[in-house]
Amino acid sequence: MVKFDLNSLKQTQRELSELIGVSGFEAPVVEYIKTQIENLVDKMWIDPLGSLLAVKAGENSSEKILLDAHIDEIGFMISYIEPKGFLRFVPIGGWDNRILLGQSVKILGKNSKVYDGITGSKPPHLTTQKERQTAVKVSDMYIDTGMTSEQITQAGIHIGSVGTLYDPFVEFPNDMIRGKAFDDRTGVNVLIQIIKEFSKISHEDTLLYSFTMGEEVGGRGAGAAAFALDPTMAVALENTTAADVPGIRDAECPAYIGQGPAISIADRSMIAHPKVNNRLIQNAEHEKIPYHMKKPIFGRTNAGIIHKSRAGIPSSVVSVPCRYIHSPTSLLSLHDIYHTVQLISAFIRNPTHS
Repeated sequence: MVKFDLNSLKQTQRELSELIGVSGFEAPVVEYIKTQIENLVDKMWIDPLGSLLAVKAGENSSEKILLDAHIDEIGFMISYIEPKGFLRFVPIGGWDNRILLGQSVKILGKNSKVYDGITGSKPPHLTTQKERQTAVKVSDMYIDTGMTSEQITQAGIHIGSVGTLYDPFVEFPNDMIRGKAFDDRTGVNVLIQIIKEFSKISHEDTLLYSFTMGEEVGGRGAGAAAFALDPTMAVALENTTAADVPGIRDAECPAYIGQGPAISIADRSMIAHPKVNNRLIQNAEHEKIPYHMKKPIFGRTNAGIIHKSRAGIPSSVVSVPCRYIHSPTSLLSLHDIYHTVQLISAFIRNPTHS
């Protein structure tokens, strides 16, 4: 069973969270991962779409497990620059538009320099009562960087530049942490820990790793990665919605913080393969690792694309529950990340429990 310091898990999560890697612009995340795993795998390369792929040979070359985590985060793209320097934008990925207004943002400029901004709209004291009772449309919002249009140009911010909402990484009581981009830098964290562990010990199955681009805009990297790696089974490592909050009935709650990883049965993109889930569940019970089953049928993941690759790949999803997902203030438990690493480790080490 995996044993390591929660502080190292927390530090990796912090570093991953603070990177900006909006869908289609994930290079900073790729570069970070490379520094963490180089020399720990037999082969590593970046595919034509920008996903980072790696292979660690096992004793049995015919059985190949793909472990996938997407590296992109939701964000926005600059669509127009006002004469006075205000920036219009369009969302990239699935934002809840209700949270966009009045937020701090980070924008990537020339040479990946990061610029701060604030999302704004018409001041409330200049709106009508009817306007104040209506949600502000994204098309009526803008980003204020404090710069003139000339300074915007000098900064290398242009139509097509990207950024995201930003809140700093914060430690909460009870080993809870808050930050941005936990979906799916949490899965990336788990995968990095697994690569480090299995660089030192032998394993029966060959391990295939895909850190994939573009999941938040339809899973664009997953199909290409799965086709290139050609696995015999796959597990997508994800964040998922923990709706264990006031106002949500238990029957409506997909997953819970503090109960360990959530194993998917079905979501909107796939039905998990019993072969993979049985191996996950039996290993969790064999090593007494806490877990629970995610209630169907919420969300979509890369597994929905991976399982249809080539002639078909038996697949499932293991997720770390997270409150306030798809926001810059997501909240989760370090212990749930820890138990997810334990589960995936047992899944790899004990193929006979399947």
